[in-house]
Amino acid sequence: MSMLLAVVGKRKNGFLSEVRGVIRTLFGTVTSQLHALRDWLLAQGVHSVAMEATGVYWLPLYGVLESAGLEVRMVNGRQTRNLPGRKTDMADSQWGATLHMHGLLHAGFVPPADIRRLQDYLRLRADHVAAAAGCVQLMQKAFERMNIKLHDVISSLAGVSGMAVTRAIVAGERSPEALVALCDVQIRRKKEQAVIEALRGTWADEHIFALGQALQSWDHYQKLIADCDNRITVVLPPYDEAQAPLPRSTRQTGVNAPEISRLREILAQMCGGRDLTKLPALSNYGVLQLIGEVGTDLSVWPTEKHFTAWTGLAPGSSDSGKRKKHVKRGRNRTGQLVCMMAQSLVRSKNIALGGFYRRLAARRGGLVATKALARKLAAWFWRVMVKGDDYVEKGLARYEEQVRKTREHALKRLARELGRQLVPVPGVSEAV
Repeated sequence: MSMLLAVVGKRKNGFLSEVRGVIRTLFGTVTSQLHALRDWLLAQGVHSVAMEATGVYWLPLYGVLESAGLEVRMVNGRQTRNLPGRKTDMADSQWGATLHMHGLLHAGFVPPADIRRLQDYLRLRADHVAAAAGCVQLMQKAFERMNIKLHDVISSLAGVSGMAVTRAIVAGERSPEALVALCDVQIRRKKEQAVIEALRGTWADEHIFALGQALQSWDHYQKLIADCDNRITVVLPPYDEAQAPLPRSTRQTGVNAPEISRLREILAQMCGGRDLTKLPALSNYGVLQLIGEVGTDLSVWPTEKHFTAWTGLAPGSSDSGKRKKHVKRGRNRTGQLVCMMAQSLVRSKNIALGGFYRRLAARRGGLVATKALARKLAAWFWRVMVKGDDYVEKGLARYEEQVRKTREHALKRLARELGRQLVPVPGVSEAV
């Protein structure tokens, strides 16, 4: 049987399907109707289906068709755009079927089913972390209304000392001396008097009530985050005891990182023995988030340029005759994650990529430098995952020496073009 192609389009209250020029619009969105659509496609001998991504509405149908063994292609709606004045659901379905029949629709990236499960848990966990951060802001607001400046004298209100003092205040403690005794010994040693002065407030009942509710919400979200960690542990593959242990890492764990035993070893096991935490700015949690978005098989992108373009970290191009301009690409979740990781290298001391950021930020600004640094990190991520390259940190001094040689080479070339000769000045430092 020859392979038949179908296009499924989303309508307001259901789906329409086009096969051999026959359009069916009787399929609703409940599960039984999705199964009816699947059975109809199989009865027509369809092997390949193209769908247009529409929010989250495509996910249930995608799972039904995927489990039936059909090849499902998720396409960008811009690929099926028709001529102006011809925009209807029927016309879009017919036009999409024509394009799919001629192989003109390029499938978008959809992670495998197991990665999608991990992705759902990680995204839900990230929502809980953001909601918990909002609760901390509500605590700070309640403290400000009572003129308590605790969050100004300690590094984090959500830390051990901050939460201990907050719980004591909600429980009824008002003495600044008793409250400061709950803080860490380092805080008492360095700024005990400052904390005591910051804890002298008005203690209004309505603001104490608001503080207590914010604390309850924070505790609730912490429980939800812990539940997500347990689910993520179940989704991840079990640790193989026969695997060689990884060298001890000195990189600190983030405050929002999940508490999963042997997470670094499990991630290396999923990546074929590659330890991605060797890359600068990539922690265990960062690697877990990237895997949750793109999986472990990055060969679907032929080159690192394809991958960075997909993340939105590489600019597009628009050439028409003598007119050439750059096109901004929107960053997807992967691109946003890598940009957040790149921010941790801004103040690094001995990392070459940190020197690259500061050098570019001085000329183009921080936003451009962050995006350029994120593109480098994404490219290295692809190289390690696909080619197995090992990242070797050569240090800031080596990078600055390369920059100095590049500038010196450019200066010598300019001198030759102008018919001049460079003469070094003795005693002048050659540092950049």
